[in-house]
Amino acid sequence: MTSTTPSLTEYKDNTKRPVAVFDSGVGGISVLREMVKIMPYEDFIFYGDSKNAPYGTKSEEEVRRLTISHVENFLSEGVKAVAIACNTATSAAVRKIRIMHPSLPVVGIEPAVKPAAERHPGGRVLVMATPMTIHGEKFKKLMGRFQDMAEIIPLPCAGLMEYVEQGKTESPELLEFLRQLLWEYIKNPVDAVVLGCTHYPFARPMIRKVLGPKPEIIDGSLGTAHELKRRMELSGLLRTESSKKGSVVFRDSMMSEEKIALMKKLFTMQIEEN
Repeated sequence: MTSTTPSLTEYKDNTKRPVAVFDSGVGGISVLREMVKIMPYEDFIFYGDSKNAPYGTKSEEEVRRLTISHVENFLSEGVKAVAIACNTATSAAVRKIRIMHPSLPVVGIEPAVKPAAERHPGGRVLVMATPMTIHGEKFKKLMGRFQDMAEIIPLPCAGLMEYVEQGKTESPELLEFLRQLLWEYIKNPVDAVVLGCTHYPFARPMIRKVLGPKPEIIDGSLGTAHELKRRMELSGLLRTESSKKGSVVFRDSMMSEEKIALMKKLFTMQIEEN
């Protein structure tokens, strides 16, 4: 992983170190966007490991090894905090990383089932996520905690992530894919839709077009951003004032110009919030 970021020894003020945001592809940019909004003076590094994507088809041990390796590389560059903006990597490695680096502010991500159930008690909550997330033990425990509060309906969405990775967020093919995927919930509407993968917010306009105006669409990006901000503040690492806004550096493990261009496009993309 190459970088022009200053090394650890070049930082005299710890608050001026950058924040690393990591995903197996481009989906984590949905989390990065929220972090930039609420922490505008921070410098961010976004790293997409598209060379090893998708993580969902790998063993937990392999995903843990890759994630820990990325975090070690980030730390060698002097980052002050890390966001693991990938459900699979969070499940496999976030606990281990916190044990290894107890003073490092680290956040992971999980489907926003809790806020959806709290906002729609007794309602029907559809959770769209990758098959790996849906069938994982962590999600089953999460669903179990709130199934008495609302009807939680898990929906594996194999293939949806790939449309975002290919930049086909406004394509007729994606629209048709979602119509088939969500047909049951067009006929029998739900009260809320949880976007349980960081790629899915970029498909939000098409999901809205398919399901209509009624369901609230919720993702965990903003909650993750607030949690990282809270941890950085507790550690005395938050930059609250600066003479200029922070910067964002995009990287990809394939060193692909096309992938970097897609990252920048998604970062500036206008997304209907609800």
